Amino acid sequence: MENSNSATYVSTIENDQYDWNNRVVLITEDEELSFFYLKTLLKKTDARIIRAKNGKEAVEIIEEHYDEIDVILMDLNMPVMDGYEAMRIIKSRHPEIPIIAQTATTLTDARRVCLQAGFNDYISKPISSMALLRMVNENLS
Repeated sequence: MENSNSATYVSTIENDQYDWNNRVVLITEDEELSFFYLKTLLKKTDARIIRAKNGKEAVEIIEEHYDEIDVILMDLNMPVMDGYEAMRIIKSRHPEIPIIAQTATTLTDARRVCLQAGFNDYISKPISSMALLRMVNENLS
């Protein structure tokens, strides 16, 4: 019984800590399953989720709603326009918007490459829920 209560307590702390009901997260992800997974992980935060299915859509959404978007989760490998090109365009126009690269690449220096390219942060797939929440929270601060 004690474990159940402590699990509830930890869950309550996590929910209180990540209350983003006035925040907007743009998820740029072409894969349906990956988008659904990220959306599910962020659901308990009450953040408003917007989706772009490729980098070109992300750039277009930012141009129309840049004053609303608080953080972007950007997949790197997408059709039409990849995450690197979309990030460069968005950062050139709106450098204040944090962009977190997310990818399934297995390169050992992927984090360094992404940070040098201009991303604010990097997370690798499969994405841990706590790592994602902490990272988005840090980039919202």
